[in-house]
Amino acid sequence: MKNHKILFTDLVCFSHLRWDFVFQRPQHLLVRFAKHFRVFYVEEAIYTMEADKLQVKKSDENIWVVVPFLQDTGSEKEKSQRQKKLLSDLFTQFKIHDYIFWYYTSLALNISDHLNPKMIVYDCMDELSAFKFASPLLKEKEKELFHKADIVFTGGYSLFEAKKHLHKAIYPFPSSIDKEHFSRARISSKDPQDQVNIAHPRIGYSGVLDERMDVELIEKVAGEKPEWQFVFIGPVVKIDPASLPALKNIHYLGGKSYNDLPLYLSGWDIAIIPFAKK
Repeated sequence: MKNHKILFTDLVCFSHLRWDFVFQRPQHLLVRFAKHFRVFYVEEAIYTMEADKLQVKKSDENIWVVVPFLQDTGSEKEKSQRQKKLLSDLFTQFKIHDYIFWYYTSLALNISDHLNPKMIVYDCMDELSAFKFASPLLKEKEKELFHKADIVFTGGYSLFEAKKHLHKAIYPFPSSIDKEHFSRARISSKDPQDQVNIAHPRIGYSGVLDERMDVELIEKVAGEKPEWQFVFIGPVVKIDPASLPALKNIHYLGGKSYNDLPLYLSGWDIAIIPFAKK
C-alpha cells in the first residue's frame, strides 16, 4: 500500500454463511484483512420469540462476529427496519465511522442500505440463486447490488463469463488453496481415531454435502469397486442425510475442525470433488 492512503479503518461483511460453519473463502479472506483493520462479520438473523438483540463476539481469528436475534413478528419490511436499527446501534457502540461494505449476499441490502460506506465490494463467490431453497428475491437484489458496488469479484471464471457484462469493474477471483496449512498433510503420519481402521485405497472428499453431490455416481462407483473406501468429511446441508448412498465402503465422518483437516487428508490416496455436472 506504499504511497496509497487507506480511506477506512473498518470492514463490515454481510454473509449468508455462519462464521463457525465451514472455514472457506470468506473466512480465509477476512482473517487476512483483520491483520490490517477491524472486521465485523454480520450473519443472517436468527428468529426467536425473545426481544430483538445483537450478539457480538470476537472470534479466535480476531473477527467481530455479529448475529442478529429477531423476534419473529411483523412483516418482512418491519423485520428489516428492526435489523437496521440494530445495525445502527452496533455502529454507534463500536464507533464505526470510516468503513467499507463487503457483501456475499445481495439480500443484506435490505438491512444496510441506510448506511454510507466509503466503498462497496461484492464478492460473488457462488450463484446463490441456483442453490436449493434460494430466495426468489436474490436476482432482483443482485441487480441492485451490481448498481451500487464499486468493484465486483467472482468465485471463478465461469461465473465471471456469466456476469462480466453487468459491471464495469468486475474481475475473476478463483478460490485457491491454503498451501501452508495443508502442506502439513505431507508430514503427518498418524491417522485420526475415526479414520484409522478404514482400509486402503481411500478416496476422500472434504466439504459441504449438499445438493451439488452426484449421489448416483458415488453409489455406482462404490458399488462396482467394493475394495475402494470412500471417506466423506463435512456437514450435510439442505438434503436429507438418508438420501446419501449407504454402502459398507462409504464412510461419513461428519464435520471436522479446519485445523484437523490435514490429518485426514494425509491418509487419503485420492481426493475428489464429486459434484454433478450441470
